[in-house]
Amino acid sequence: MNPIAWIRRRWRAWWESHHPRRDSWTLNQRNIYIVPTRAGLMFVLTLLVLLVGTINFQLSLGYALTFLLAGAGFVSMHVTHATLRGLTLHLRTPQPVFAGESAQLEAVLSDDAKAARPRFGIGLRLEGNADDTFVWTDVIAGGHANARVAFVPTARGFHEVPALRIETRFPLGLFRAWSVWRPTARVLVYPRPEAPAAPLPLAHAVAGEPTAVARTAGSETEGVRSYRRGDSLKLVLWKKSARALDAGADLVSRDTANATRRELWLDDQLAGLASLEARLSRLAAWVLVADRSGERYGLRLAGRELSPDAGDAQRRQALEALALWV
Repeated sequence: MNPIAWIRRRWRAWWESHHPRRDSWTLNQRNIYIVPTRAGLMFVLTLLVLLVGTINFQLSLGYALTFLLAGAGFVSMHVTHATLRGLTLHLRTPQPVFAGESAQLEAVLSDDAKAARPRFGIGLRLEGNADDTFVWTDVIAGGHANARVAFVPTARGFHEVPALRIETRFPLGLFRAWSVWRPTARVLVYPRPEAPAAPLPLAHAVAGEPTAVARTAGSETEGVRSYRRGDSLKLVLWKKSARALDAGADLVSRDTANATRRELWLDDQLAGLASLEARLSRLAAWVLVADRSGERYGLRLAGRELSPDAGDAQRRQALEALALWV
């Protein structure tokens, strides 16, 4: 057994046991860590040099200056720790994203009303990514502030939100206080849509519905009639109306009453690709195209079928089914 790997596993297990996943995270003496910064170490070294010189030359003003600076350092350490102590962090529910897109995480930092003091210079970033820059914010006394960070998931499905680091070096930058928060929230990641999208499969007329007026897939022809007062502007066929007006006729509207109701099935077997992820990518693109065109569409996957419908709820259900399909 590799002893280094064993030590890392033991350390990781201990660390996770002391930082359980929680919806909210309140900062207190037990979960805030503080160490001197590089500037703080140089400050301590400077104090030691001043103290040695003062002792050697027996300078009264040297003693006063040394202990005055030391006191300022201790006060700075207390203020740095107190800047985080009493804050409560809460993560808003992350919105679903497509694979490869940036998932936005919005954390709400709330101040304990009993403290009644403003907090300045608070940074937030993803834990474990030293190259990631902090997002800085201030929290007013008894109020709250929002801080947004982002990460990029590359695979579909549910992803746990990465651990977040909250840090401050206020007021003098001599000390760095921080804490680590592991939220319980998860981000749903949809398959990356194929680009450009392949042509949609053909829609079929619903059995038992009127078929006098047919509509081909991708066209806008559903049957027409003369414009009636009160018709929605969405029903007006502007191209046909322009030609009708040139001929001295009235506007032309879509006759939805006599139109054939057609349903589009997005079937995994119709994707025509060997790779599972490629098929899901094509189906995701089809869902977006069908939703933008207002089509009624259903989704067929092995072992699951989503009934035809249209609208935002249908789009979300279809994309979720693709994201979680195994």
